[in-house]
Amino acid sequence: MSIAIYIAVMAGVTYLVRMIPFTLMRKKIKSRFLRSFFYYIPYAVLSAMTIPAIFYSTGNIITAAAGTAAAVILAYFGLPLIVVALAASGTAFAVGLFV
Repeated sequence: MSIAIYIAVMAGVTYLVRMIPFTLMRKKIKSRFLRSFFYYIPYAVLSAMTIPAIFYSTGNIITAAAGTAAAVILAYFGLPLIVVALAASGTAFAVGLFV
């Protein structure tokens, strides 16, 4: 029974977080500051959640840094996401063999 309550509360909170902006902001936002703020929020939140997970994922900071460096370099050159992900994983694995 308690799990159903947890799921209901989670669903309600998720719904409210998505519904409140629609009900409070009916007009188009004209402020350049607010528009740019809302534009960059998803990227900032995603980075804040992803970057720490990257460096704790392998259990070794050296392998994580090597994989991250490989991913950043390949992404800078515009390679597809699957190539970047596989190369970063392979680099972390290869460095892990030598460390």
